[in-house]
Amino acid sequence: MMQKSIILTGGGTAGHVSLNQAIIPSLIEKGYDVHYIGSIDGIEKELITQSFPEVPYHSISSGKLRRYFSMKNFTDPFKVLAGVGQAFSVIRKVKPTMIFSKGGFVSVPVVIAAKLTKIPVVIHESDVTPGLANKIALPFASHVFTIFEDTLKYLPSDKATCTGSIVREQLFKGNASEGKTHCGFTDDKKVLLVMGGSLGSVVLNDSLRSNLPELLASYNVIHLCGKGNVDATLDGLKGYKQFDYVTTELPDLLHASDYVVSRAGSNSIFEFLALTKPMLLIPLSASKSRGDQILNANIFERQGFAHVLEEEMLSKSTFMKAINTLSTRSNDYINAMKKAESPKTPDEMVKLILKHEK
Repeated sequence: MMQKSIILTGGGTAGHVSLNQAIIPSLIEKGYDVHYIGSIDGIEKELITQSFPEVPYHSISSGKLRRYFSMKNFTDPFKVLAGVGQAFSVIRKVKPTMIFSKGGFVSVPVVIAAKLTKIPVVIHESDVTPGLANKIALPFASHVFTIFEDTLKYLPSDKATCTGSIVREQLFKGNASEGKTHCGFTDDKKVLLVMGGSLGSVVLNDSLRSNLPELLASYNVIHLCGKGNVDATLDGLKGYKQFDYVTTELPDLLHASDYVVSRAGSNSIFEFLALTKPMLLIPLSASKSRGDQILNANIFERQGFAHVLEEEMLSKSTFMKAINTLSTRSNDYINAMKKAESPKTPDEMVKLILKHEK
């Protein structure tokens, strides 16, 4: 019997890759020949090739999708067109039974090429409102899965299903002692993990570092500051460990943490929820985004899972006040999170996806 093939796509940020990372082992276990289409130099290339060297990675040209004026808006459509041709060639060669897209601008040419080759496409939307790439992909898709129930009102009812969150199983295998060892922490202080997403956040980094002396009096601090954002002058500071980015160490670091301060990307916040980590969410402001993180954070705040501090209100003093609130109310957040619906396993998600293959 000929081995079935499947193509995954998605990239631009780690949030557009993490679900694909979660389901790849299940797909391989089921006997699928898994291929990945991503951009030439996006973060997805590093994440996939390092985690799954056995999965062929196909690089294509992709233009960025912008909601603002830029001269590149006139040239990037040609990059997308080139990407469609490249994705078309990969699809014809691999002959997949379906394509699963996690979104991000690199997915657009892949989805269009899939339509041209009559290969079914399933897309996944993890934010409350569909992102621009998924909006473009929607007419070409056979089905779309969502994390939030609220998302369904923005999608065609005949081809949309809310699955709830999907969390990679590796996350639950973290070891708190290993995490503390990674950081060189040897005392019993509570551990505060601060992260600004795979690309980092200047405002979160600045807020944390301006409050470091006061924070280190009470906490050990793990700082995931984003590539290129490590401050060498702070290396060796007792109780403070900074990383530009982590992959395999993340489960250990999360298990070692008592509290988390983060942006409000949906993949990350559902991972914190699954591990019942009290969280302070500082969503990307509406002036810098389409407002999806604000919606994500507000839903978590309403459900009692998180404390939210809007970026416009962020200052040295409000940051510390929010940390104190997080600590004081941590048991309330934990109790609310324990009542939340359990996330789906990657294997359960794979079964839902494969129902739509050719």
